[in-house]
Amino acid sequence: MHLGVFTVLFSQKSWEDMLDLVANHGLKAVELGTGGYPGNSHCPLDELLDSRTKQQQFLAAIHSRGLRISALSCHGNPLHPQKAIAQEADQLLHKTLQLAEQLEVPVVNTFSGCPGDSDHALYPNWPVTPWPHDFQELLDWQWKEKVYPYWTQIGQVAQSRHVKIGLELHGGFSVHTPGTLLKLRERAGEAIGANLDPSHLWWQGIDPVQAIRILGRADAIHHFHAKDTAIDPINLPMHGVTDMQPYTKMVDRAWQFRTIGYGHDLKTWADIMSTLRLVGYDDVVSIEHEDGLMSIEEGFRRAVQNLQQVLISEPLHEMWWA
Repeated sequence: MHLGVFTVLFSQKSWEDMLDLVANHGLKAVELGTGGYPGNSHCPLDELLDSRTKQQQFLAAIHSRGLRISALSCHGNPLHPQKAIAQEADQLLHKTLQLAEQLEVPVVNTFSGCPGDSDHALYPNWPVTPWPHDFQELLDWQWKEKVYPYWTQIGQVAQSRHVKIGLELHGGFSVHTPGTLLKLRERAGEAIGANLDPSHLWWQGIDPVQAIRILGRADAIHHFHAKDTAIDPINLPMHGVTDMQPYTKMVDRAWQFRTIGYGHDLKTWADIMSTLRLVGYDDVVSIEHEDGLMSIEEGFRRAVQNLQQVLISEPLHEMWWA
């Protein structure tokens, strides 16, 4: 396994400065945003598409520092009930898949999206309870009419371009658990997998180690985000795991994102790394830093330091003792 970083946290830095910073910290990969929620500070999608000269210059800057691109990321909601929003996300995804093929990047990360409650809705509707029965009927409609058709088509496009899709299991979207990911993958094909981020599993009450085992057995882990979550034992009974307070209200929230080692100890992260190796994921661990208690630089630096203690980086050999 190798350390990488989702470079959106360095959006204020220039392209060259960002690459130098990442390389100087001993990382081996960058995950680049092409638009949508992450923005495209370091990957001008339209400029790079179909321009072999610009692509070669772009890749040369990365490779000359001993880095590679682990994924292109275009998180958005292509199932949004407002057509203009959905179309923008859909076009971005198609362009990102095209660029990934041209740059020989193996994975495109995004969200599954979430539809509304009808073709006339204005906002997404995320059902989280099977009763009253209205919610179950809504969920069935969403998957049958929106989720399955869209992602089956995208899965075919991704497969034709020899690129994998990493869906982040994130609350508020149709695919947010290992079960919903496998449900979609069964219909949409093996190009669809997970960009597995433990931080979003912890607040849902899902053990990331077991999630890795579940998805790893299905060869459904396409990319991995390293981000931590701290659960507040005092605020949790008040607000529950679906706490809707802004992330900025850190004193009052039931849970909050933290950098690696500040939500769960390094033994937990060592178990995560070991289980990734156990199920055959031996690729990039991409740091995502959204810790409201630390600066960008400190949160990133501590994530690197802590992950370097538990990362399993050397190639696996035969068991000499067995």
